[in-house]
Amino acid sequence: MNNLPIVELIDNGLIAYESAWEQQTILHKQLIQNKLEARKLSPNIVFEQKNHYFLLCEHPHVYTLGKSGKPDHLLINDEFLKNIGATFYPINRGGDITYHGPGQIVGYPILDLENFITDVHVYVRNLEQIMINVLAKYQLEGIRYKEYTGVWLGPEKGKPARKICAIGVHLSRWVTLHGFAFNVNTNLDYFNYIVPCGIVDPEKSVTTLSKELGYDLDIEEVKLQVRNGI
Repeated sequence: MNNLPIVELIDNGLIAYESAWEQQTILHKQLIQNKLEARKLSPNIVFEQKNHYFLLCEHPHVYTLGKSGKPDHLLINDEFLKNIGATFYPINRGGDITYHGPGQIVGYPILDLENFITDVHVYVRNLEQIMINVLAKYQLEGIRYKEYTGVWLGPEKGKPARKICAIGVHLSRWVTLHGFAFNVNTNLDYFNYIVPCGIVDPEKSVTTLSKELGYDLDIEEVKLQVRNGI
């Protein structure tokens, strides 16, 4: 390919999970359909998509369960879910259960990886690296755990390892869906009602950027750091 692919960045602000899911699905199907139509004419070449997409947003309180997750990792019933103003969606990404809510930056790349790199592990590592680079801007060292996706802090003396960014993706015909959730000013109480990412380990917990730094951050400032790292 002579030209770098164009990735359109779309900032949806605060958007209901259902609406964001519908938007992702439309764009995902569009890229797949583009590819299938092109292959009818030229089956032996890699189709160069004209546009790819990177969606950024926040969600109202919602829990999502990946296709390999366990439903009983949601620790509350429907009535309690309603009382805390949250919703629940089983979806087709990898991974287990996670939480999205205000103060959390969520990113959904809709990319045809055949125009970038056809290696899902490298793709996930690249998403992690974006978050690691953002954390470095705040003098925090983000790390990876071989057995888990996502980005962590610690462990340190008196503190367990703390997950600050969850990642769960899905690919169809090399077109990506879902993405990452980066805890900035997130209300950690909502994680008490799930087994986060299905990890049952007293030496591992969940954290936010604000908790680590000791003050709330301007979400738009942090989002700018994420945008610059994409």
